[in-house]
Amino acid sequence: MHTDRRTRRAAFFDLDKTVIATSSTMAFSTPFYRGGLLTRAGVLRGLYAQLGYLAVGADHDQTERMKDRLADLVRGWDVARTEAIVAEALHERIEPVVYAEAIDLIDAHHADGDDVVVVSASSEAVVRPIAAMLGADHVIASRLATNGGRYTGDLDYYAYGPAKAEAVEEAADRHGYDLAASWAYSDSVTDLPMLSAVGHPVAVNPDRALRREALARGWEIRDFARPVPLRPRIGRRTSAGLVLAVAVAGAAGWWLLRRAAGQGPDLT
Repeated sequence: MHTDRRTRRAAFFDLDKTVIATSSTMAFSTPFYRGGLLTRAGVLRGLYAQLGYLAVGADHDQTERMKDRLADLVRGWDVARTEAIVAEALHERIEPVVYAEAIDLIDAHHADGDDVVVVSASSEAVVRPIAAMLGADHVIASRLATNGGRYTGDLDYYAYGPAKAEAVEEAADRHGYDLAASWAYSDSVTDLPMLSAVGHPVAVNPDRALRREALARGWEIRDFARPVPLRPRIGRRTSAGLVLAVAVAGAAGWWLLRRAAGQGPDLT
């Protein structure tokens, strides 16, 4: 007879507009441009694709169009170069836009012995370094297809909508999470499946559709409004080892960029 041994708890955090006050992808548009990966036209297309979402959120069709535009933008990008740029720009672009309320929640969940999992439709190449900086235990994110060390413009996995809920279930199986005792936080109605998969769903800065759903279902609603620099707060939860790991990643990124500078566009 099968026995369900799910005894641990987790807190699943959407990233954009839930933990950080912007789009994680758009946050790196300037470094990607400076690094020679994006053209001016590409920056404008990326901004256009994200502006509607940042202003009022996005429904399924809008999100699908945004996904296609952004995936097309990275076609042909060198994977190592992209990861190096993210590592180098991580603190400059992300630290100032992290919500203080989100960090307080992450700290509280860790203090209670809960795992923290960042779940985002953005690319794993962007999400994983941010999650490490936040002290998250695990990451669920979209994976861009690669060939010969370059992005093809296709997706191997898209962490969006029902796929997020499925990934949460898989994480529960793998790590032994009791989802009925776990939490999920998101701003978007497209994350309704993930929020519905846990016993403690929380709508954070919800778009109109999610706010309606949260009110109808009696879910908790929180409004985060205090982006603060993360660096002075990082010692509260993050171990010295993680701080060192982030520093090493940044140094490695700088080294890769300097090595690549002779092979591509000027990065200075």
